[in-house]
Amino acid sequence: MKLIVPLPYLKTSDNMPMLRPPDLVAIDEIGQVLSIKSPNSVEVQFRRGSFLIDVDKLELVEG
Repeated sequence: MKLIVPLPYLKTSDNMPMLRPPDLVAIDEIGQVLSIKSPNSVEVQFRRGSFLIDVDKLELVEG
């Protein structure tokens, strides 16, 4: 999956989630889905951490 829109903040997927600055993940950066958290949210591992992101902010990457 890749991020397709800028986010105002990122929410970590830790046991105690924290809000992080959005510049930790670049637009078009490709990450790996680790788990589905709800019908609208997934846990994605990017280069600089794992974050909870709404599925409408992501695009599937084939490869």
